[in-house]
Amino acid sequence: MVAWTGVATGCFGNKDVGKMIAAASDELWASGNICGKMLTVRCIRGTNAVPNPCHGGSITVKIVDHCPGCNGTLDLSKEAFAAIANPVAGKIVIDYH
Repeated sequence: MVAWTGVATGCFGNKDVGKMIAAASDELWASGNICGKMLTVRCIRGTNAVPNPCHGGSITVKIVDHCPGCNGTLDLSKEAFAAIANPVAGKIVIDYH
C-alpha cells in the first residue's frame, strides 16, 4: 500500500528535487543506498470503497527520503500519488520496480 506525503529531504537536504518523489521503507532504504534511485510505480487497486481509484499508466519517481513506518513500500509525494490515483483514495496498492 502507499499513501502520499509532503516535503521529503532525507537524501538531498533542502535541495529542490522536483515533485515526482517518494520515500522508501526500511526494507528498501538499505542505509540510504537507494537515495536518488528512480522507480517506476503504478496503481494496482484501492484499499477502500472509493470507486475507480487508479488512473492507469505508471510514473517514475526519485527516492529522496526514508519512511520507517511504510512497511515494505513507498510514500509518494502528493503530486506523484495524484498522477496514478485519485487522492481521495488515501491509500492504494502499488507495483514498483
